Amino acid sequence: MLHNPKARHTAHATQFLYLAVLATLLITTFYPAPIAGVSIALMLSVKLIPLLALVVPVFRGNNRGYIWLAFAVIFYFTQAVVTSWLSQGAPGPVALMILTFLLFTVAMIHLKVNRPVAD
Repeated sequence: MLHNPKARHTAHATQFLYLAVLATLLITTFYPAPIAGVSIALMLSVKLIPLLALVVPVFRGNNRGYIWLAFAVIFYFTQAVVTSWLSQGAPGPVALMILTFLLFTVAMIHLKVNRPVAD
């Protein structure tokens, strides 16, 4: 659902950042070490299911899906900022903080560029 040729670039950037956030969430589950006594499946479910629910709208370029993605990413960004602060700048939370900020920003730029043309 791209309404503008320029929107293809912002859609691809959003999709790349979306995958990067998912990969970072997956990596930080196992690195530096999984939390002892906590189910890996439960941790992955809590981390990934809210974002995986938006995979179809994100890859179709659906504007409403991008709006919901922005709402969801705000929570991930908040959690990453708090974890970065508490861990005194550990690389995983800092990377997640930067990626979620960029994902939110690029998704909003995509929504601005991909506005439907009024007749």
